[in-house]
Amino acid sequence: MTKKIEAIIREETLDAVKSALRDIGIVGMNVIEVRGHGRQGGIELSWRGTSYQMDLIPKYQVNIILSDHNVEKAVQAIMQAARTGAQGDGVIFVYPVDDVIRIRTGERGLLHSVIQMTLICAAKGCHVVRGNRVSSPIFCR
Repeated sequence: MTKKIEAIIREETLDAVKSALRDIGIVGMNVIEVRGHGRQGGIELSWRGTSYQMDLIPKYQVNIILSDHNVEKAVQAIMQAARTGAQGDGVIFVYPVDDVIRIRTGERGLLHSVIQMTLICAAKGCHVVRGNRVSSPIFCR
């Protein structure tokens, strides 16, 4: 099964999250600038002696599509890289992906995923295949 990870993280942790994901072989992702708040309800800022309330805090949303067996590794990598210990560190959602449709060709199905990667599990481990090029190993069960 294929899953989507959607992580809402602090702006200042994006580079650490990308690096942590790269370290476990995940290089494809979408990053979207978002604004919001959770339990903290916003923050109070001051500028030139004037205080004001910012209720929608800038964050990043990181989206990743990956195989079921890589989900826990990715979640752990994101949590370790994004955790500061302070309120507002973010949240991670994991969703099932039922289908993928390539807009240009109309191809459907998870085998024709948006990132067009095929995992080959062999004695050497899993590798990502793009066309006829085999890249570095990635994690596999």
